[in-house]
Amino acid sequence: MKHIPFFNTKIKGSFWGERQDVSKNVTIDAVYDRFKETKRFEALKCNKEQQEKEGWSSHIFWDSDVAKWIEGVAYALEEKRDESLEKRIDDLIDDMCASQLENGYYNCYYNIYNSDKKFAYRMNHELYCLGHLIEAAVAYHHATGKDKLLGLVERYLDLVIRVFVKEDSAQFVTPGHEEIELALVKLYHATGDKKYLELSKFFIDKKGCNEKDKDHYSNWCTAYYFQDQLPVREQTTAEGHSVRAMYLYSAMADIAKEYNDTELQRACERLFENISEKRMYITGGVGSSRIGEAFTVDYDMPNETAYTETCASIGLALFCRRLSELKPDGAFADIAEKAMYNGSISGVSIDGDTFFYENPLTIDLRNHDKNPATKEKERYPITQRVKMFGCSCCPPNILRFVNSIADFLYTDDGKMLYVNQYMNSETAFEGKRIVQKTNYPSDGKVRIETEGYDVVAVRVPSWCDDFTASAQYTMKDGYAYFANDSVIEIDFHIRPQFISSSCIHENTGKVALQYGPIVYCLEGTDNEGDIFSFFADLDTEFEVENSSYFSLPIITCGGYELNNDKELYYPANRRTFTERKLRFIPYYGMENRGETDMIVWLPVK
Repeated sequence: MKHIPFFNTKIKGSFWGERQDVSKNVTIDAVYDRFKETKRFEALKCNKEQQEKEGWSSHIFWDSDVAKWIEGVAYALEEKRDESLEKRIDDLIDDMCASQLENGYYNCYYNIYNSDKKFAYRMNHELYCLGHLIEAAVAYHHATGKDKLLGLVERYLDLVIRVFVKEDSAQFVTPGHEEIELALVKLYHATGDKKYLELSKFFIDKKGCNEKDKDHYSNWCTAYYFQDQLPVREQTTAEGHSVRAMYLYSAMADIAKEYNDTELQRACERLFENISEKRMYITGGVGSSRIGEAFTVDYDMPNETAYTETCASIGLALFCRRLSELKPDGAFADIAEKAMYNGSISGVSIDGDTFFYENPLTIDLRNHDKNPATKEKERYPITQRVKMFGCSCCPPNILRFVNSIADFLYTDDGKMLYVNQYMNSETAFEGKRIVQKTNYPSDGKVRIETEGYDVVAVRVPSWCDDFTASAQYTMKDGYAYFANDSVIEIDFHIRPQFISSSCIHENTGKVALQYGPIVYCLEGTDNEGDIFSFFADLDTEFEVENSSYFSLPIITCGGYELNNDKELYYPANRRTFTERKLRFIPYYGMENRGETDMIVWLPVK
């Protein structure tokens, strides 16, 4: 099976069409302007004299930031060419090519700083940066036909293959930050040159089973941080830096498919099960700890200090999409959907120009700056999105993610189509045609028209209690299979429902509100009083109100507010409650209307 690439699809309006309009009209320029201000583009010229004169220096991962911006813009160019945007990119590529060393090496930091230490420090992102340059080169070449950046990365990779594979002369064997592995598979598909696929497999096969890499652990981390604790085919739990992990697992799935490696596929499935059943937030966020931006242990998912980096949620969605190509199981698309609608796009403002790196599930403003006795304060995630981070991987990652969101729609198996996600769209692929007409996820009605397929398998989301369909079907592994039906009408009957969790101590006795795949939250902006004294009523009736601001409904329901006694402690039998209305908004839209308290999980009366 193979996924149908996004550039075969035109999304028309509805939720993702609106998000793409914001991405193309606002986010592209917002990220460009911040990168220009912070000298990320100027750094590509590798002019040490200029940097010293102006009092700034390149950073080890700035190449990757720029590359992701190029890739995100390239995805927008697939729909409509833009001379001014292409001129910006062409100028950046010219600067990189002019600075590429004679042996093929290019890195805006190592070209001029510590130039004798190339491939010496595993932690320093050289191959990670190259991976993102590869993805940018492939994307820009496909969108425009221009191959100058493609030539740069191919020359660079000739050096990498010589140093890492043929000579084994680098100071480490596998990348400290995975990413190049999945990028190499894309380059293989773009060029047909199998040496890139073989290099990806080399890095996967060597992961966690060589002594040279172990010399590069810092004094604050262990092998788990790098996913080095075991060879990849023996791994069973998601470990370490969550973004690195997601990119590694995505590459593992790619290699499992390309080489029909059933052992590697089983490892991917085990890792998916561990993540989705024991180490993932309800929002599709992963990586609960700020320390190492890492996974910890099963069921450790604190809400207020949740790290849940935006890039990690995007990485989870990418991993799940690849799993859908290995095996037709709706569980993979279920988790991709959860990450798509919640923990990833919560990282960008509704206006499209400010960003979250971390995505907490609780914001209690009382806990911020609460200790006047000390200059050092307890650390919590920030409460308002910002235009730029020092480590600014998330903004351009959101850009490329949203602009290519149709990648998640379909997998194709010759005469069989798997419908994984729902977006108002038209698709043409290898002489076949697919049209979706839907307002999903505002409501659950989807009309699917197809030409060229004998069987259409439609994912029934795991949150869906019941659905109706216009034709007969058979169910298997989360998909409804329809044979010889060119038009399918299906209604997933989206309605609000409270969700409970198991084993997560902080959520014991609490519920979260969900509407289809959308997780909701309470904000102080919409609810007078102390939202931390609110209780859910499981027997309430819900009012669903369309919202043009959030592009998704606002939900109001009945609940209770605890009448707080003035005494600090008092007998529990004196507790009283007042009935009140609770107003919920989509989680992804939290903290867009000023700083305020926010909760996802609330107790049940």
